[in-house]
Amino acid sequence: MLKVYEYSKCSTCVKALKFLDNKKVPYQKLPIVDKAPSQKELKEMLAALKERGGSIKNLFNTSGVVYREEKISEKLPKMSEADAIKLLSENGKLVKRPFAIGEDVYLVGFKEDEWKKALA
Repeated sequence: MLKVYEYSKCSTCVKALKFLDNKKVPYQKLPIVDKAPSQKELKEMLAALKERGGSIKNLFNTSGVVYREEKISEKLPKMSEADAIKLLSENGKLVKRPFAIGEDVYLVGFKEDEWKKALA
């Protein structure tokens, strides 16, 4: 089953869940602020992102308050991948959302075309 880490006050997350409901895709909704994705899930997502030309930065909620307050943009280039994964797993507010992971499905953020393709 698809696991969707989301934040109920996030309009992008609301759109993604509505998309899943309309497509009748079964999913488990997890509150990302209370329970961040595990290091294993983050590593799997990162591997999938790298296959599509992405990087560790694509896992971060770069427009989030915590990201800005903690000056992560300055720290990230000097941070090891393992340290970045650990940081993300410890603070769900740093993770780009929605974060959807399932069997051969790796989606971060919501772009309807990407989700349609991945869930076809």
